[in-house]
Amino acid sequence: MNKKTILSYAIGPIGSGILGLISLPIITWFFSVEDVGRISMLQVVASFSVLLFCLGLDQAYVREYHEVKDTPELLKLTLMPGLFLTMLAYSLVFIIKPTLVSEWLYEIPSVYLSVISITCFILSIISRFLSLVLRMQEKALAFSMSQLLPKIIFLIFIISTVWLGFKKDIYTLVTAHFLSILAVFLVFSWNTRKEWLASFKYRFNWLRFKPLLLFGLPLVVGGLASWGLNVMDRLFLRGLSTFAELGVYSVTMSIAAVATVFSGIFNTIWAPLVYKWVKNEEMNLSKIDEISEHLLAAIYFIIVLSGLFSWVLPFFLPKEYAAIQYLITPCLLAPLFYTLSETTSVGIAIARKTSYSMFASILAMLSNAVGNYLLVPEMGALGAAISTAFSFWFFYILRTELSCKVWRDIPRAKSYVVITVLLGFTIISSLFSHINYLSVLIWGLLFITGILLFSKSIKLALKQSKVLVN
Repeated sequence: MNKKTILSYAIGPIGSGILGLISLPIITWFFSVEDVGRISMLQVVASFSVLLFCLGLDQAYVREYHEVKDTPELLKLTLMPGLFLTMLAYSLVFIIKPTLVSEWLYEIPSVYLSVISITCFILSIISRFLSLVLRMQEKALAFSMSQLLPKIIFLIFIISTVWLGFKKDIYTLVTAHFLSILAVFLVFSWNTRKEWLASFKYRFNWLRFKPLLLFGLPLVVGGLASWGLNVMDRLFLRGLSTFAELGVYSVTMSIAAVATVFSGIFNTIWAPLVYKWVKNEEMNLSKIDEISEHLLAAIYFIIVLSGLFSWVLPFFLPKEYAAIQYLITPCLLAPLFYTLSETTSVGIAIARKTSYSMFASILAMLSNAVGNYLLVPEMGALGAAISTAFSFWFFYILRTELSCKVWRDIPRAKSYVVITVLLGFTIISSLFSHINYLSVLIWGLLFITGILLFSKSIKLALKQSKVLVN
């Protein structure tokens, strides 16, 4: 994969991050913190639907793409079962009670909110597979543009609502979210039209479907556990706290998502690239170790810089969100530790031992459930952030050790020490946030330590930046 392709992939996450950074203050200033909390529940259930109803076949599509001759047939075999199950399940829910979805998600009985939310779930399933088509075909620019468009649609709709004086409530937020999902579905459909149109000429081959299902089914359990690991914090805040706490936490996670733009770029590129190396017998083990080391360095400095400068966030948000300055750093740990685990756990996918991923996800999810149950009632959003950060630390170690068991022994002592130090000092800094000088002292010392610890990665980054400039 050349630099041009990588840069094309980067346009989407970077542009999405910038647009998210623009829209976030607008949402927090003009919509209630409770409605911000409610819209996060839509996103939670949408991700649940994708994980549950895809049956793990989205991962099977990625794994087998370079191994099969007829990729349109592969798309049909992996997409159709999940799409059918999604439509069947939500149709039954709607028949039983038309307002059930909106009542559970938003505590508002509304047929409109139920219908539009269910439509979001169905479109998300289809868009998931169509995005994988672009990703595996390495149509990087088209993939990135499809990420940018929904953010642009969402921003335009929100600005129009504020400008024209329309009612600013959960109905507006859900409608804006629906329009953004519809936009990405239409763009993905157009950009992949040759692939999905070609799939219609194939009959559904049950013999070829069976091995795909056997590969994917363990990932359903693992995927649901991973989903639980990622959203356990919001579910416990929804059940044991208030929509206000959930709203503050959701905004913090949105800011964290902006700050972890490079994680999205890396996760998009990494798995298909490694599978391609395996197919072409180009696997370079030392290259994987080097990438993991440089990624560890990048994550280290992102966390440290977040700890040093998180105090500036309250200047851009309403006073109701002042606690974000104490939540942002622990909220960053989860997605960054997950991204780091993608490099060290690659052996699990290469060996096709997907049950090991399931095992790691289940154990980490259980630890997160226990942590949230103990901490959320007393500490609210901060308790959820600490519990989730710890669980992803545990998840990283589990995935790494299991990958070593089924593939090869990789150097990992340094990464274990670094992530443990980051986790420990993040928790200390958050718990004693009222002592400002202590937080600055901790992160300042860690910054200096990082310069000495990751000098090789820093030199490489400086060298690459000079190449890009020239």
